[in-house]
Amino acid sequence: MNQKIINGILLDEQTELSLNDLSRSCCRSAEWIIELVEEGALEPISHKTHGKQITPWRFTADSLHRAQIAMRLQRDLNINLAGIALALELMEQIDTLESKLRRLQTETF
Repeated sequence: MNQKIINGILLDEQTELSLNDLSRSCCRSAEWIIELVEEGALEPISHKTHGKQITPWRFTADSLHRAQIAMRLQRDLNINLAGIALALELMEQIDTLESKLRRLQTETF
């Protein structure tokens, strides 16, 4: 019998990841994550200044999901980072519209 062991971490909506956590989880460099932020594909949840000290970026579990989608888009379709940001935005809009449509359909029945 062929058994496969899968390791993973279960993340909830309150989970926060550092830049290093996110880059390690994606097996990508921190620079790649930073480029996704610069293109608007990912958004850190905090980057506030306290005096002269800058708080390090933190990311949600949703950012990990978006980064994984970005990796697949880049790998499978050879899309550049600007295209990835656009694709992620359009995919999010589609999800929102599908959710609204389902809600309207259940209200009419």
